[in-house]
Amino acid sequence: MLRVGAVAACVGLFLAGADLAVTALIGNQTARQLSELSKVALRRSEAAIDSAGAILHRLIAKGPMDCSDIALQALRLHVYQGTIVKDIRTVDREGSVKCSAYSETLEFDNGWARRDEMFQSADGQLRLFRVEQFTGAAFGVLRDIDAQRSLAAILRIDGNLLDVMPVGLRAKSHVTLTLPDGAEVAGYHPDASSKAPTQTVAFATVSDRYPLQATIHVRPQSLSARQETAYLLTMLAAGLLGGVFGLLLASYLARPVDPVAELDRALAANEFKPYVQPTFSLRTGTIVGCEILARWEKPDGRLMPPMSFIPLAESSGRIEKLTWQILGTALRELQPAMKQDKLFKLSVNITPRHLLGDGFIDDLRKVVASSSVSTRQVVIEVTEREELADLDKATDVVKELGEFGFRIALDDVGIGHSGLSTIQRLGARILKIDKFFVDAITRDQSAVVVVQMLVALARELDMSVVAEGIEQQEQVDALIACGVEEGQGYLVAPPLSLDRFKQFLDVRRASGAAQPIAKPELAA
Repeated sequence: MLRVGAVAACVGLFLAGADLAVTALIGNQTARQLSELSKVALRRSEAAIDSAGAILHRLIAKGPMDCSDIALQALRLHVYQGTIVKDIRTVDREGSVKCSAYSETLEFDNGWARRDEMFQSADGQLRLFRVEQFTGAAFGVLRDIDAQRSLAAILRIDGNLLDVMPVGLRAKSHVTLTLPDGAEVAGYHPDASSKAPTQTVAFATVSDRYPLQATIHVRPQSLSARQETAYLLTMLAAGLLGGVFGLLLASYLARPVDPVAELDRALAANEFKPYVQPTFSLRTGTIVGCEILARWEKPDGRLMPPMSFIPLAESSGRIEKLTWQILGTALRELQPAMKQDKLFKLSVNITPRHLLGDGFIDDLRKVVASSSVSTRQVVIEVTEREELADLDKATDVVKELGEFGFRIALDDVGIGHSGLSTIQRLGARILKIDKFFVDAITRDQSAVVVVQMLVALARELDMSVVAEGIEQQEQVDALIACGVEEGQGYLVAPPLSLDRFKQFLDVRRASGAAQPIAKPELAA
């Protein structure tokens, strides 16, 4: 009776209040989507600055930038090899240009920023500025060589990098990149001759690493049209949504009052199980390892996804116990397979708070030692989505983990908090490219540019690269072309229970271990 009553009440409520509720829902969803897209535009721009900063750092470390023929040849080589830098210039302390990789580009300058007009990055290593040119504004990044000289890179931040809008809004919106003084250093609109509309709704994201803001400007009437279409479709489903909500409400009312107590009960009953997703060579299809993913197997047979319990486990302090539980189970079950293949690596996600917690290294060593698995076969994945509270301590922890043989991977790279300085200092050995860029790599040239920059950065720091969320063969081909060597995704296998994963490994090894993924001409 409780379930029937809840469903009936919710259906009536949804139908009665559909006009107000649906309008608010659609508006909020559109606002959230555009806010997220502004974050994507900003992260792409930050990645471009990271790449330029790495190039300048490398040039300064290799030798004197004294405007000699050898020095200028080095500048030209890096411009030629890169995808994001279109000129590199040596400047004096005030910012005046002394020489350039391609001196002919100086003819396009219509104004050059003085040092006191430049904006400093949060870590103090770079300065950003606008370059006035006849062809429009350009974006500059400066890094000091010594007390008298600096190197400045002129970046190629164009539409490919800032083209983030969905098809329905692309023609009626602008994406801009601005400095703290409001000066626009880059912008994108499909119609290059079109000016930004005077009346717009703006969705902005400010960088916490660079003096930079990405803003999406959308005409209000475009949002209205978008909302009207969704409104009609959603109203047709209002009754159905009410029924579904009623069922969910009934299920919720039947749940224990305290969800944390339910987590504790599940931990005591060992209901959290490790599922694993294979990591494979993009060229050969060889399985080189796997990543542990937590699943909650309820007593009634339901399998709960991570997002239904991981946030609560993290906020309530249960994530540490849950992590050790599933890691210990996975190590024990997969130990024979890992012993058979000494190069096989098992990855586990660790939150930054857990990594920095007291006793983390000792606890990790105990769990691994009890399973008779080599530390060199265990990879600790630290997500980029959550900022490290104490980078100095994190660097020390990663260094000590490395001394014991563990490998560190930086997860969700490209959309999170870590910048070049963080990646350099942390000392991670593996860089994992987020699924967002893999999804877009076959249809969005800007995603290709970002992946190429991340691969170049990883090579410079002697890191390996893994791409996440691969679902299509075309994505494999594009990733190989960008220089990525390993990946994960449904193209090879979804997350599997340990029993199914062991069967999967047996089949792969019985068939000859390597099953080509890439096209023959790319794998050759």
